[in-house]
Amino acid sequence: MKFNSVPVLLPVVNLLLVLAGSAAALSPVDDVRLAAAARDPASWLSHGRTWSEERYSPLAQIDEANVASLAPAWVYATGETRGHEATPLVADGVMYTTLPWSIVVALDAATGRELWRFDPAVPKGWGRHACCDVVNRGVALYRGRVYVGTLDGRLVALDAKTGERVFETLTIDSSRPYTITGAPRAAAGLVFIGNGGAEFGVRGYVSAYDAETGALAWRFYTVPGLPDQPREHPALDLAAKTWPADATFESGLGGTVWDSLAYDPELGLLYVGVGNSSPYDRRVRSPGGGDNLFLASILALRATTGELVWHYQTTPGENWDYTATQHMILTDLVLGGRTRRVLMQAPKNGFFYVLDRKTGELLSAEKYASVSWASHVDLATGRPVETGRADWHEAAAMVIPGVAGAHNWHPMAWSPQTKLVYIPTQEMAYPFHPERAHRHRPGYMNTAEDFPELARRFDGFERALKFCSPTALTAWDPVAGRMVWQATHRSEVNGGALATAGNLVFHGSGDGALAAYRATDGAKLWESQIGIGVIAPPISYRVDGEQYMAVSVGIGGSAALNMTEFDYQNAGYVIAWKLGGKALLPDVRKREPGEVVVAPTEAKPERIAEGQALYAVHCLRCHGMGTKSGGMLPDLRFSSRETHARWNDIVLGGIRADRGMASFADVLDPAGAGAIQAYVVAQAHREPTWLELAGRFLYEQGVCLPAAWLAD
Repeated sequence: MKFNSVPVLLPVVNLLLVLAGSAAALSPVDDVRLAAAARDPASWLSHGRTWSEERYSPLAQIDEANVASLAPAWVYATGETRGHEATPLVADGVMYTTLPWSIVVALDAATGRELWRFDPAVPKGWGRHACCDVVNRGVALYRGRVYVGTLDGRLVALDAKTGERVFETLTIDSSRPYTITGAPRAAAGLVFIGNGGAEFGVRGYVSAYDAETGALAWRFYTVPGLPDQPREHPALDLAAKTWPADATFESGLGGTVWDSLAYDPELGLLYVGVGNSSPYDRRVRSPGGGDNLFLASILALRATTGELVWHYQTTPGENWDYTATQHMILTDLVLGGRTRRVLMQAPKNGFFYVLDRKTGELLSAEKYASVSWASHVDLATGRPVETGRADWHEAAAMVIPGVAGAHNWHPMAWSPQTKLVYIPTQEMAYPFHPERAHRHRPGYMNTAEDFPELARRFDGFERALKFCSPTALTAWDPVAGRMVWQATHRSEVNGGALATAGNLVFHGSGDGALAAYRATDGAKLWESQIGIGVIAPPISYRVDGEQYMAVSVGIGGSAALNMTEFDYQNAGYVIAWKLGGKALLPDVRKREPGEVVVAPTEAKPERIAEGQALYAVHCLRCHGMGTKSGGMLPDLRFSSRETHARWNDIVLGGIRADRGMASFADVLDPAGAGAIQAYVVAQAHREPTWLELAGRFLYEQGVCLPAAWLAD
């Protein structure tokens, strides 16, 4: 069925849905069924439940009056210990979801029983290329198949009934450090997928593949290639005018499409969120200036051809890792007495955007969090008015939002009942330190930041002060452009959101809880203390007349790697709740405190300092600032004697690559690896200063410096 015939069939489909009372009569999942997904309350057929990505369930069996009776219905142990970020899909009583390392499972949605499991066998060493953990955010379900993008860049189609591989297509150049962590989308006979890797030096693009064969249908590059090479499509002529000839083309320039996509079947448009630059510092990346299209932009492409229809750039000349890959929602709003078909996004940069999704016209842009880099967005030009306070090319600058953004990948939700958007937000400042004489180096984090200087200045304070980065669920009125209510957490790690017709919003956090709030005023009505961080977005579905709430559990992502700190064994689960459920939550085990077993180092201070600088460049993003792991990966201060005895075999020889610790022999020599070891040993025996202890005490007492104040 071609997508342009879908609107004609919608009345018939809707009638069938009403008569059937469920989606069972409409299998398999195809364009017709996906177009009618909003009227199929039992299912969760695509990443945002519908093509419009609203993340709203019309089910109301669980409501504000009875949600207190919600209890676990079943618990599925995934067997994986890294970050769980996926949105499960549910069709005809079967749940399809992904786990770390791009593993796919199918579960009985009523019992949690595993029906099949597919492991794409991602080489564990490829995890080195993942800036932000070996996570996966879900699958696409289409025409009897399940589609998943793997961390090492493959698009794999599976038989939905058996989990057997149907085809596999390599979507990247495997000689470059690309990754895929986002969920594919499917429509119009195509499967759409992007990728990540901008920090390591890649060129961004989004691709469409034939859903039947896996053949490439089209590819849209988001930034120009080398100036002496032909341009792949006409839109790059427009983009090239915003890049100087002396741009750092060797870095790939970035612009990866690593998460959000949305589809409008009536307009035939695919909306694409484009990511950050490579490197971050725009005066290094683009010495001649320029807006650097299509970095940090929202693109509207013809879904069947990849032709650019319109674009809007949220952060011209992107300079702070302000991606526009955050969740996009398509809906209708009454603005100025007129109903407009809109696209809404709350990207990292701290402004909430409402665009006409047919034309790209900017309708509003208001701050939804603390912002220091711009005073406002000029609606006449569509451009932000920068303050100048966040420029970090010449000297260090504390900027808010920081690199994690005011809103990251955690999906927001829209309720057509309350007319509110529920945004997982965070207040986090970040100190940018310029790297003098930056040059692109393969295998490095090429952001043009001076990581050794960052480590030297902040080692010991990263968790004592935490830059005061509380997370929150923010209820936002997109018409009035203002916050209505906000529920805050103590954790630095956020979760995704779900709105339901029961006047509820469900939201998890790194605190280890899933909570339900009254959608109208934010009153907390229910909470399940799981004990393990909940960062994935919840979903709701119905089986045999019962409504379920389900979410993946397991902390991970960049925050869990190097910012937060937890004291439990991180284990992955998928958990479903229903009214009067009888299952038990998992037994969460505490981590045993580490023990320093290696003797103090006899290395000279200058060698330790060399090791600190190398650690900051190569190790910090996984093992934590100052070697203090958050708990997901090994805390190197407590490494075993065997680890120290075989240090170079591990760091350079790659003998633990099958456990995710790849070789770094391409960027380190034995002397450098030895210097890092000396620094690690010194850190293991280092006593905290009185200032660090005081800072930690104040934080534990709930006293800290507001992030917005730090950025002033």
